[in-house]
Amino acid sequence: MTLHQLSEAVGSIVSEKYADKRVTRVAPLESADGNSLAFLADDRYLKHLRSTRAGAVLLRERHAGACPVPTLVVDNPHAAFARAANLLHPPKRPAAGVHASAVVAPNATVDPEAHIGAQAVVGEGCRIGPGAVVGPGCVLLEDVILEADVRLVARVTVGAGCLIGARSLVHPGAVIGADGFGLAQDRGHWIKVPQLGRVVIGEDVEIGANSTIDRGALEDTVIDDGVKIDNLVQVAHNVKIGAHTAIAGCVGIAGSVEIGAHCTLGGGVGVAGHLRLADGVHVTGMSLVARSLDEPGAYSSSMPAQPMRHWQRNAARFRHLDEMARSVARLERQYKREDGD
Repeated sequence: MTLHQLSEAVGSIVSEKYADKRVTRVAPLESADGNSLAFLADDRYLKHLRSTRAGAVLLRERHAGACPVPTLVVDNPHAAFARAANLLHPPKRPAAGVHASAVVAPNATVDPEAHIGAQAVVGEGCRIGPGAVVGPGCVLLEDVILEADVRLVARVTVGAGCLIGARSLVHPGAVIGADGFGLAQDRGHWIKVPQLGRVVIGEDVEIGANSTIDRGALEDTVIDDGVKIDNLVQVAHNVKIGAHTAIAGCVGIAGSVEIGAHCTLGGGVGVAGHLRLADGVHVTGMSLVARSLDEPGAYSSSMPAQPMRHWQRNAARFRHLDEMARSVARLERQYKREDGD
């Protein structure tokens, strides 16, 4: 693409002198060549900017003077780079049609523009929209709906009745619509509670490899538009996740949690059941959310790594925390009495 074409696509400014210059790929500042587009979003990489050999660089106006090659000036270089990378490296979509080894139920509806890959299974009553891709080894149980341009990369399992919205992307090994962990206790025995809801996924959602989203018990589990879920995330039954929330790897979300829009959960976060997180809540990695968070903002609960001898000493003191609190309370009462005298 020419720099003029890219500048129009990402909303940048480029000198007319370089408008017809072409780039063919994206690359890091330090290794880019004259055919590559790079970007600078962090001052820590200014040293690479000054010596870059890229064909052009996406950057903020304040950095343009330090760049020895053509520039595309934008307010948000990282976002502009993401858009440019999608244009220069569009995903390859397989040809429309059903592979000879796939199994498609007679009453399933597969749009002529969809692709069903090798050894995929499309169950009774499924509806596959135009441009959708069901990759190799995927299994869709009965009455699944994939809207236009959904892509299941490979070995994705989608449970009965689940719906995945347009342009959503599901990576290998993900399981959408398994039973939730619903059990009732009766005299020392567990009784399985039927999981009768679905999973309903909105548009432009991305779900990482080997993540699991359980179907609802009575109502649906709902993932709203634009949500991004990393690898190895567990979303339990009846969870609701608001639009454009991002969830990093190894997060565990217990049942009936409601997470607002534009939230972020760092890696390894745990959220206890039946809680509510307001819009704009940001939880840092490895934190435990044990109560509802009703105000937007950043929350943390984890203890950073420290030398083991310090941790052992602090852990020993923690066992005496209640005793110490009582002692402090007694001293405060004594001080107040003496001060009153």
